[in-house]
Amino acid sequence: MSGETATARALELLADRGQTVAAAESLTGGLVAAELTEAPGASATVRGSVTAYATAVKHEVLGVDGALLEERGAVDAEVARQMAAGVRRVLGADWGVATTGVAGPEPQDGQPVGTVYVAVAGPGDPATGRDAHAVALRLDLDGGRKEIRDESVRAAIRLLLSELMQNAPTKDTEHSGGNGCLQP
Repeated sequence: MSGETATARALELLADRGQTVAAAESLTGGLVAAELTEAPGASATVRGSVTAYATAVKHEVLGVDGALLEERGAVDAEVARQMAAGVRRVLGADWGVATTGVAGPEPQDGQPVGTVYVAVAGPGDPATGRDAHAVALRLDLDGGRKEIRDESVRAAIRLLLSELMQNAPTKDTEHSGGNGCLQP
């Protein structure tokens, strides 16, 4: 599925549910937000974004655990999950998407160029008792800065779409009669 199609589909699912999304970005520097807001009608579902390029911003604005950042650095799956959860909270969105990684040209936090984590945090489901959750995906990408950043955006949008599809609200399968109650 192309990036544009995945983005349009994700925004359509959000709009159908009356839900919103926000982005927390490090290595992509606003490219996820740009992709999300490129689609017509995005204002109905996109709350905004935080470009947390500096490690301190991840902690101070998004609430990523300082000890985690100190121990593992900014390029880590749990950091990405906490960024996604943090942007949901800070911007009041139902869904959060996050990117953190190394676009190059030099390694960072002991991680080689091309190491990227994308994450999505979503709401719980009161019907099933499921709490809010966050998932992260590690990418090992090749190419220069532009290619790594562009593929990170595509992967983040695909992960958002996947989570939206997996966490679709259940549909009522009962059919009601003309007076609003089940007919024998």
